[in-house]
Amino acid sequence: MRRHRRASTIVAVVAGAVGLAACGSEPDQSSTTTALPQGSEAVELDPADFTTSIDNPFWPMAPGDRWAYRESNPGEPVQRVVVEVTDRTRTMPNGVEARIVTDVVAARGEPVEVTHDFYAQDQDGNVWYLGERTAEYRHGEVATRAGSFEAGANGAQAGIAIPADPADGMAYRQEYLKGEAEDEGEVLSIDEQVEVPTGHYTGALMTRDTNPLEPKVSELKFYARDVGPVLTLSVSGGSGREELVSYSGGG
Repeated sequence: MRRHRRASTIVAVVAGAVGLAACGSEPDQSSTTTALPQGSEAVELDPADFTTSIDNPFWPMAPGDRWAYRESNPGEPVQRVVVEVTDRTRTMPNGVEARIVTDVVAARGEPVEVTHDFYAQDQDGNVWYLGERTAEYRHGEVATRAGSFEAGANGAQAGIAIPADPADGMAYRQEYLKGEAEDEGEVLSIDEQVEVPTGHYTGALMTRDTNPLEPKVSELKFYARDVGPVLTLSVSGGSGREELVSYSGGG
């Protein structure tokens, strides 16, 4: 999900969950049994360690779950964003079966961007982001599919959407395709409160998302337990706000 724009290391596999191949020193990710991927390092994922039944409490994704957001930016039309978990899956080039989640952005009733995102959860509870197929529209026609990638193809690597056990200061890459998709995340807090049209939430996860390709851009994202993403704030490189206006569970 990338809910809007997600030092090589030697990483040992603990409990046999995920293998990460590279060289250097291992970052401190003591809250999880497996170190989280960093930067451009290659990962070797065992498909047997993954499931499309995603139940991480900060972003559970059951087929039929649906989130609707209002995205506002000064001087631009308000956009409506609808994210829905489908009952469909796709086997990625790296062999991992992923859940397909649609993300549709529209303004004034016309499509702006339509994306199919791919997610899976490992046996530790980390939610992995395995790629996207995206199409941007102009005047009702597809203008570009730039930014699309699939983990395991053309050098693209999977990343972390939500860690299994978030802890303050935990950092991880969200996706990697050199020069195209290099989003990174960092956990700032797991005990925030946030209020959006759907309600007031406590004990929320707050992350900071950055991208070395756009060093002036920074976003804060808030995830409510048992709901998922509820608020995104652009704090540098823009002043947009994306807030949850409705949520319905399909389970």
